[in-house]
Parts: sequence; structure tokens; C-alpha cells
Amino acid sequence: MPPDYTHTEIQGANGIIKEIKFMPSTLEVIDRALFRFADEDLNIHVNTNKGWNKVPIIWVSAERAFQIKDDKNLRDSQGSLKLPLITIERASVEKDASFKGTFQAHVPDSGVARRITLPSGKVIKHDKTSNFQNAWSARQYGSPTNPQVGHGQLNFPTDKANQSRVVMQTKYLPVPVYVKVMYSLKIRTEYVQQMNDVFQPFVTRTGQMNSFFISHEGHRYEGFIEGSFGQTNNIAELGEDEKSYETNIDLKILGYLMGEGPNDEKPKVSVEENVVEVKIPKEKVIVGDINTYLKKNAEGKGFYRE
Repeated sequence: MPPDYTHTEIQGANGIIKEIKFMPSTLEVIDRALFRFADEDLNIHVNTNKGWNKVPIIWVSAERAFQIKDDKNLRDSQGSLKLPLITIERASVEKDASFKGTFQAHVPDSGVARRITLPSGKVIKHDKTSNFQNAWSARQYGSPTNPQVGHGQLNFPTDKANQSRVVMQTKYLPVPVYVKVMYSLKIRTEYVQQMNDVFQPFVTRTGQMNSFFISHEGHRYEGFIEGSFGQTNNIAELGEDEKSYETNIDLKILGYLMGEGPNDEKPKVSVEENVVEVKIPKEKVIVGDINTYLKKNAEGKGFYRE
């Protein structure tokens, strides 16, 4: 049975609101988001001696032994990489105070149980709210289980004065800490025509601006392509080495990290409930249960029953 969101009083809430699993943002998530952008969104193809083929993308942090076993088509019989190809490397990570996103100010830690957090969602705790409402109804109109003391009714709509006794459950997530992640993307080809075809989408895809967006596991990051492109080749050399063309593209990603990863001792998601009522009990042992504000009769006595 699908969840019911009519309590939100939003028109068509059941068709609009949906619950999603929120994954933490880590450096690996940022890396995968950029790799996904280059591999799936750009989806660059080029003409080779075997036809119109997709340009392979390699994450250079992987060990050579793993690359050889993972995809044997990347290297020839001599163990050299086949061109054209694109390599991506994370160059640096910097916590720059002048390069941030939405959350600018620092928020002090909120306590021992959870780190600096922000509310991400709020729902009504139906079972506890129902207990408060039914208890109020029993005090006002009697217990529904005992007809001799009244005619109270469970789960009956109450007046506005009692609608404040609603238990809300709020979920908190760690505040994102922004980092500037620099990546070095290199394009390597054997022919200048291949270089032109592979290089052009990186310049024109963002239009007149140099910004783009990448996403992975529900997280969205903004990226920037640096305006200068370094090009190196060996065509001017008269040696016996094969000709190759190389273009270096620097990418800057405004990412954010949430929590401390596997070393985090505090919960990734904190759940809290609001206070509905505050009650102060009487000290019957010391002062008894006599109401000091009783109306007194002509003899100066008031009615009190122990």
C-alpha cells in the first residue's frame, strides 16, 4: 500500500511527494560524477581505422595490473595504450573559504549525539500524536472504554485549541563542507583530426559560459572548465617515435562533503521529535494536595476532599 501524504494539506500530495534514499556526499561520489559526465553525458565518438567508435575514458589512479585485467582492449600486444583515449586524474583538493555554495556561515556543533546538522525533512508521528489526542478527549469527554464516566471517542477530530499537540519527527543531515576539487583531463590521439573532434565538445558544450553540472547518487555539483588549454605533441621531433597529440584540460568542481565517512563516530542521519507538553508534578508529601485558591464560605472555610 503506497504511503499517504494527505496530512501535509498539499493538493495532490500523494502524486507529488516521494521519499528518496539520501546517500552521503564523499570524494568518491564527486569522482564518479565527473567520470559519468565525461563518459555518458559527453559520450564522445571519433573515426578510427575500425570505424566510428567511442573514445575510452580511463581513471589513471587505477593500477596498471587492474587496467589490463579489467579491459584488455585498451592495450595492444606490446602493452602500450591504444589511441585515441581520455584520461582523468584528480589533481588536488582545497578547502577554499572564498569558493563556497549555498551554506556560507559556520554553524557551531549542536551537541554530542550529532554533528553540525540541518533539517532535511519533517513528518507527523501519527501513533504518538494519536495518543495525545485520545488522552485529551478522555479528559474532556470521558473514556470511550468506560461508558459510565463519559462518551469520549478515539481518533475523533478535535478543536483548534488541541491541534498544537502534534508530534513532529524531524530528520537532520550533516551540513555540507565545500571543497574545490581540481581535475586534469588529458586527450591523447594519433591524428590531428581526431584531436579536433574529441576536443571540440569540451569547448562548445557549455556555450558562452564555462560552467556545467554533474550529478551522481542524488548529489549535484557545479563544474568549471578552465579557459586555457595546454597542447603538446611530438610532430616537430624527427625521432623514430610514433606521432601523438595531447591536450590537457583543467576542470574545477565545486563539491561538498557530508560527515567523516567510515571514520565518523556520529550518526549520518539524526531523528528528533518536538516537545508537546511540559508538566510539573506537585510535591504531595510536603505540601499536600490542597488548593490554596479555593473559594471560602462565610465561616472562612473552603470545601476540600482528600
